[in-house]
Amino acid sequence: MLLCPMRFELDKILIDDIIFNMENQDSDFLLDTQEGYVVDINNNDYDDEPDFENDDRFIGLPDWSSSEGYRLMERFAAGLKNPVLREELSSALNRSKGVFRAFRDVLSQYPETEKQWFNFKEREMRNEVIAWYNSLREEWGLEPVGGEPEDNTSLVLEDFVIKEQTENKDQREVCIIAETAAGDLAGTIKAAIDNSILSINILEVKPEYRGMGIGTTLLEKLVEKAEQQKFDVIIDLPSNVDFFSRKLHLENFKPCMQRFVRKNS
Repeated sequence: MLLCPMRFELDKILIDDIIFNMENQDSDFLLDTQEGYVVDINNNDYDDEPDFENDDRFIGLPDWSSSEGYRLMERFAAGLKNPVLREELSSALNRSKGVFRAFRDVLSQYPETEKQWFNFKEREMRNEVIAWYNSLREEWGLEPVGGEPEDNTSLVLEDFVIKEQTENKDQREVCIIAETAAGDLAGTIKAAIDNSILSINILEVKPEYRGMGIGTTLLEKLVEKAEQQKFDVIIDLPSNVDFFSRKLHLENFKPCMQRFVRKNS
């Protein structure tokens, strides 16, 4: 059991410092638990050289090697809903050499997904640090701290502009779109207005932007508008989109009918 006293707080600055040095393979780093900062044991400014190996004041950072980095890239690629991009990244990861460069080169062709990767990587590494920190707290007899919940909506709002199209106000329709920072259309949701009902007839995200939470964000924005104007909302779903029906349940949608189709084959 570590006898190290708890004298530092794991704030955002320290987490970022730990992550930065976790990925640095050129030196050896420890955490000074009394001062609360990361120490390069080969280049430090202590007046008296500490006994880094035997002093409980200093502890190792979370293990992180190229193998962990590779597995992180694998998880990211596997989680993408865009089949074309997922296949390109998988091919890059299956190369015999130059995997990390190939992965970065593919992402550089998809700027929005590249931002998604950086957000994913930061979130996963922060969770890794928090899990490591909680294992220490357990050894010290302290309560664990909580992790950070994933918020895809906030990430979408950082990278895309969500706005309602106001042209043709005489038409009984609501249209909300998502645009990239360059003004390119990424996704659209449209709903016809019939008395106090909004009937969603279009919810589309362009293939290169799928898997980023844009469809979910557009739906949430439409629901917000419906709540403001006291509208009910109706949407028909194809039978093969169970993943989106779960999101509808979270937004308090309830199934009200079934549609049966007999095809003439």
